[in-house]
Formats: sequence, structure tokens, C-alpha cells
Amino acid sequence: MTTRDLVLISLFSAIIIALGLLPPITLGFIPVPITAQSLGVMLAGVVLGAKRGTLAVLLTILIAAIGLPVLSGGRGGLSIFTTPTTGFLIGWIAAAFVTGTLSEKLVNRGQSALTQGIGFFVASLIGGVVVLYSFGITYLALVVGLGFEKAFMGSLAFIPGDALKAVLAALAGRAVMAGYPLLPQRA
Repeated sequence: MTTRDLVLISLFSAIIIALGLLPPITLGFIPVPITAQSLGVMLAGVVLGAKRGTLAVLLTILIAAIGLPVLSGGRGGLSIFTTPTTGFLIGWIAAAFVTGTLSEKLVNRGQSALTQGIGFFVASLIGGVVVLYSFGITYLALVVGLGFEKAFMGSLAFIPGDALKAVLAALAGRAVMAGYPLLPQRA
């Protein structure tokens, strides 16, 4: 791991943390708020790739676990692993990895801008929505006790916003690929 890798991992951890400064929006019918931090997870995977994107998310979770209030709503400490959102928090790790892996496989510099954008969008949608929701819904159903149907139905309200986040991550990934050719190959 190079110094550049460490800087990029730290930078994207900081981006995820900064997105946590935006206040969460609570819907009331499910105990999980709408936050902007999942956008940071998608961005980490798209821009940094699977390995470095996952490490950026792990660093963010470690910073939160040691007690710094870096999660949306000013949450931090080991208590973050005892809330209804724990499944989504753990899912961030898999989401960054899958988003990064898919972006590495679906997108390369020789493709057209449209093809790259679509590849980044598909990677963000599968990793940042499908995989993330798989962890979150499963946790809500099994650990919180909502049951799969109620957890799934309650999570449907989040899909339009997360699809928009996937579009933003795809646009950012494409912009970084076009505008910053010195960024090492995603890996």
C-alpha cells in the first residue's frame, strides 16, 4: 500500500464523514433514517475500487466505533452496533466492496463516456442499493424483529433517493475518470 493509497482512503473516509453532517430525515414508519452517507460509500467504491473503497468504509466505521460522532445524527461509540441501523452500517462494507468490484469490471478508460457512466451507475445501484439493502433488511427482519415483509416494505421508500445517489456516484466516477487521469487504476 502506497502513501497515495493511504491518502485516498483517508480522503474518502472524510467524505463519508462529511456527508454525515447533513441531518438525517426520519420517516416514522421504519426505524432507519434517510442519510447521505450511503452516497459516500458508493463514491468510495466507484472512485477507489474494491480494496481501497472498502478500507475507506472500514476506517469510517472504526472512527465511529471508538466514539467520535461521525455518523449521521452525531452518532458514535460502540452503541452504533446496537441500533436498528446496524445492518446497514455493516452493509456499507459489502456495498463498497461490490460497488468497487463491479466498477473495476464494468468500466475502463477505453469506453465511451456514456458506457462508463452506465457502468458506474450499474455498479452503484447493485452495490450501494441491492447489497446494502440485503444487509439492512435482513438485520431489521431477524435482529430487530420487524419481519421480512415489514422491513422490505418499509425500505421501499428509500429506493428513489438511493437510485438518485447512484446517479450522482456514477456522474462523479465518470468526472474523476475523465478529469483526473493521474489517479491510479482503481484497485
